[in-house]
Amino acid sequence: MRGIGTYGLFYDPTFIILIPAMLLSLYAQSKVASTFKKYSGYRNSRGYTGKDVAEMILRQAGIYDVRVEHVRGRLTDHYDPRSKVLKLSDAVYNNQSIAAVGVAAHECGHAIQHNTGYTFLKIRHAIFPVVNISSKLAFPIILVGLIANIFFLKLGIILFAAVVLFQLVTLPVEFNASNRAIGILESNAYLSHEEIVPAKKVLSAAALTYVAAAAASISSLLRLLLIAGRRND
Repeated sequence: MRGIGTYGLFYDPTFIILIPAMLLSLYAQSKVASTFKKYSGYRNSRGYTGKDVAEMILRQAGIYDVRVEHVRGRLTDHYDPRSKVLKLSDAVYNNQSIAAVGVAAHECGHAIQHNTGYTFLKIRHAIFPVVNISSKLAFPIILVGLIANIFFLKLGIILFAAVVLFQLVTLPVEFNASNRAIGILESNAYLSHEEIVPAKKVLSAAALTYVAAAAASISSLLRLLLIAGRRND
């Protein structure tokens, strides 16, 4: 029988395509949690808190219009380019651990990217409004397409492809922010030489979560394309 319905969406043999990405996602989540927890137990030798390091890095970069604020939650750290606020979580803001300093420096990397007009960050900001809409519409439209009409399935796939593009563009943004962070921490001796290695481990583990998310999206897109191809047969 050609074509598949909603049953095929969940039980189609193409589901196997998703398994490697699912395993990678589980590993990445476990890795970032365990690595951050481990190095949150190591106080940095300079006694800096995440807030201290963030403020020093921003001032050194000539950025005086970005505020450093506390945000509740665990690993909820982020830089908001619209309000120019760098938000550090409970485990980072007033914490003197190596992990806290590494994460704070990484978020500063994003603020520096914004200040210098880093190309991939500009691209990500430019496509975000479109992706924000397409991410909400993609799967409802895909579901309609699987039940009713191939046109809607193809439209949903196009919308989902925009989400995949966004995640791919996010990868160089995150890697660059981490590279900037490590370079700044090392060159300005915010961490000792021995402490740089664990800081790298924390940021590498965090970066792996973005790689896993991109892999999962690419796998899902490939699966949807195969399903659409079968519907065309």
